[in-house]
Amino acid sequence: MTDGPVAAGLPPNRGDGPPFRVQGVSFRYDGASIVQDISFVVEWGDFVGIIGPNGSGKSTLLKLLLGLLKPTEGTVEVCGKSLKDFREWHRIGYVSQRATHFDPGFPATVREVVSQGRTARAGLFHRLGPSDRAVIEKTLDEVGILSMQHRLVGNLSGGQQQRVFIARALAQQPEILVLDEPTIGVDPEAHQQFFHLMRQLHDDKGLTIVIVSHEVDVMMSEVTRLVCLNRSLLFYGTPEQCLKDQCLLDLYGEGFHRVAHRHPWAKG
Repeated sequence: MTDGPVAAGLPPNRGDGPPFRVQGVSFRYDGASIVQDISFVVEWGDFVGIIGPNGSGKSTLLKLLLGLLKPTEGTVEVCGKSLKDFREWHRIGYVSQRATHFDPGFPATVREVVSQGRTARAGLFHRLGPSDRAVIEKTLDEVGILSMQHRLVGNLSGGQQQRVFIARALAQQPEILVLDEPTIGVDPEAHQQFFHLMRQLHDDKGLTIVIVSHEVDVMMSEVTRLVCLNRSLLFYGTPEQCLKDQCLLDLYGEGFHRVAHRHPWAKG
């Protein structure tokens, strides 16, 4: 088993451009503007939180980053390449908003689901070998689900299923991890454990992380960069600068009150 970051085979090639560069991006659906004139850059090693009220376009923006939607206007570059030219999608691990909406009757074990991440990287017709199995074992262990690898995913709690789908994404050996509202439907304990895991992956394992979340107080404590979105980009920068500029009032209105939230593992 190789040392180094979880699911990070080789260090990213910093010469090929930042993970994401968004320039003047707008997206309309059925004539309605969903996001408008968005520009920002995610750098290697960033931990970016995307926040905003319901209907602000957060998930749409994430799908635009991943090429799941095509901008109506503007451009998105991934690792220095346009979406149409980028082919190395194994460099990005993605956990969708509905990842844990898993059919409890589907007869798949934890290990089988996580193994799908290796197949995604190596190719559908690639037979998993010893090195693939080593990555799967390491990822299961790092995410804390090695002991349940032979259990059916449908029999797990929401928090445990969440870790399974994060492990599946990490088994691709990505350099970038993208997550859409990953704590929806999980209990408070699993919620805390999730952010502890994200902090470990970022600080100890070197992953660049982009996460959409409605948990504003947690985002303010955990991330290194904030995207404050309400169809247009209201702020992009550090949480400290966001507080100084009072951008949360612009984002959520005068009725918004932030509750100070700090985990034992929070930075600082």
